[in-house]
Amino acid sequence: MATLDGIDRRLLAELQDEGRVTNVELAQRVGLTAPPCLRRVRALEEAGVIRGYHADLDPAKLGFAITVFALVSLKSQAEESLRQFEEHMRTLPEVRECHMLNGEIDFILKIVSRDLQSFQEFLTSKLTPAPNVASVKTSLTIRTAKQVPGVPFTE
Repeated sequence: MATLDGIDRRLLAELQDEGRVTNVELAQRVGLTAPPCLRRVRALEEAGVIRGYHADLDPAKLGFAITVFALVSLKSQAEESLRQFEEHMRTLPEVRECHMLNGEIDFILKIVSRDLQSFQEFLTSKLTPAPNVASVKTSLTIRTAKQVPGVPFTE
């Protein structure tokens, strides 16, 4: 875990909330001048604390009306089998998140699709026949009450 001081934490909280803030504005918000602010942000990027920046897109407005969570059990939990499954999931653009779990379910996937028919095609042609898949249980989201990226920052 990275050693962070209070200014680093404020920088991260501000960037997590608004990744497009200018360096000058960011510096003002955390009580620095622009040059040391930029140095600190670059140091956090180089340390891998800040992994990247992205736009928060609305899937429905881009034609992806369906979000599904899939619980996947594998036939084998050998490390090579797990790696092959993870690598296959990286090749499927519909799979937006892939998390390995402990317990009786091996993976949970977050999948987006244009509609139910498209999801059904994805499920039967790409997910269930994937290497080492024993079973897939899916749940369609009805609504999302909270979706917050990152981590909570408290002083």
